Amino acid sequence: MNYKKYKKFETVKLKDRTWPDHEIEKAPIWCSVDLRDGNQALITPMDIDEKVEMFQLLVQLGFKEIEVGFPSSSQIEYDFLRLLIEKNLIPDDVTVQVLTQAREHLIKRTFESLKGLKKAIVHIYNSTSILQRDVVFHKSKEEIKKIAVDGTQLVKELSKDFDGEVILEYSPESFTGTEVDYAMEVCEAVLDTWEASPERKVIINLPSTVEMDTPNVYADQIEWMCRHFKDRNRVIVSVHPHNDRGCGVAATELALLAGADRVEGTLFGNGERTGNVDIVTLALNMFTHGIDPKLELGQMNQIKDVYEKCTKMDVPPRQPYAGELVFTAFSGSHQDAINKGMYAYHQRGEGIWEVPYLPIDPADLNRQYEPIVRINSQSGKGGVAYVMDTVFGYHLPKALQGDFAKAIQNISEIEGEVSPERIYDTFKKEYIDLEYPYKFIKQRLIDISDESDEYERRAEVTIEDHGEVKTLIGYGNGPIDAVKNAFNSTDDFLYTDLMDYSEHALTAGSNSKAAAYVQLRPQGEELCEYGVGVHLNITTATIKAMISAMNRIYKNIKKEG
Repeated sequence: MNYKKYKKFETVKLKDRTWPDHEIEKAPIWCSVDLRDGNQALITPMDIDEKVEMFQLLVQLGFKEIEVGFPSSSQIEYDFLRLLIEKNLIPDDVTVQVLTQAREHLIKRTFESLKGLKKAIVHIYNSTSILQRDVVFHKSKEEIKKIAVDGTQLVKELSKDFDGEVILEYSPESFTGTEVDYAMEVCEAVLDTWEASPERKVIINLPSTVEMDTPNVYADQIEWMCRHFKDRNRVIVSVHPHNDRGCGVAATELALLAGADRVEGTLFGNGERTGNVDIVTLALNMFTHGIDPKLELGQMNQIKDVYEKCTKMDVPPRQPYAGELVFTAFSGSHQDAINKGMYAYHQRGEGIWEVPYLPIDPADLNRQYEPIVRINSQSGKGGVAYVMDTVFGYHLPKALQGDFAKAIQNISEIEGEVSPERIYDTFKKEYIDLEYPYKFIKQRLIDISDESDEYERRAEVTIEDHGEVKTLIGYGNGPIDAVKNAFNSTDDFLYTDLMDYSEHALTAGSNSKAAAYVQLRPQGEELCEYGVGVHLNITTATIKAMISAMNRIYKNIKKEG
């Protein structure tokens, strides 16, 4: 790889930059270019129906400026704009933008397409970069500037006979490859020709047509331009970043710190080459800092569906905020932290969102919590516990989490990713549905506090023991104590100690089932086993959990024997 064939573009030296000390405090003016920049980047461009559907999505999301295409470049783009106008599909609070090169016949055709509009942004451009001046156009600086000025003058003249309002936008295309003092010279010539004023502002769009340097350099260029406009108040400074170096979002954020007022970009960064800046990511980055992004992105799956349908492009699974896997953790340590963070968040009564590894609450995007944790061989007890809790409502005790996670890890090492349904089925098989050698049949608890000075409860538990029906009787100072003593009242069972007990309702309401968790240890043994019972009656659930634990003890002792 011959790296010496490349050279760095020499750009502005701004030693007294101020943008590093700034913060983004509000959303910029957003302009979607999905229907132009995004559309021209597609292998199969959108047809008119798809364009209408995309336009309506952009309106729904809250875009107030939408570049609808290059109507002088093709009939379908011209017809699409006419359809929007004639079918009255453009809301009063939305301004459409049209792009055209600063060439006479294209500008005139553009104005033909605008008839009937009350307001439009006419966006003219010509390339000003050193490379394009020398290699593409073979023109001097003065000749290039004249193209911009002549184009502006024509738009100005045609605007006089136009029934609606025309806002001028000018782009020195390939701004990042243009000397900043020359870019300023051209832009000021455009502003003067238009007779721009604070009441008649011009959008000066400074595109990173090709991302050529690190984001801080783009920020320096933007700050230099903002400082050197003759009258900053007559300019709306807009940026149109591309993503050639993979830094489009960062470059845009730094450009906003440097003074930009407006951002042109696309949903999910669709655009030529490596794409435009991703407005979804930009807006949600602001959202996670407590800033109103002025876009409605709360139905992320719907947005993705329309985008993918219209563009025939897929949103990558790791795309920030929108990708299928961006809220998903496979690593055990990540899963454990998320599990604990979600628990703490709900315990605090929600409020400020602070959950490890999740910079945004998936619910704010109408994304479900279930896929946050997915289980494979890299997962740990925290992840398994999270799935059992959030998907199925089982709050597993800590010791049971570790025990059950081992069983799931054994499965995942053979089968790969383990679905929540597979996890639940395994849990039932291992802890709930064990009915051999002991099976619960019925129970009866009697209050004997008036009859006995020693005990408060009498438990009568009917079970099946290796196929034989037996009724065991025990006494205790509470239901659990009485049931435990009933099992320990006969030599037919291992004498066990109750090591841990917990229970909770699985769902809300009067018909909710209860889940009980019991850990037993045979006396004289180190082996401890959990059992789980589920029933409408909490005492029955506890008895079933005890029997489950006894069955697990029996199975493991038999295995060891």
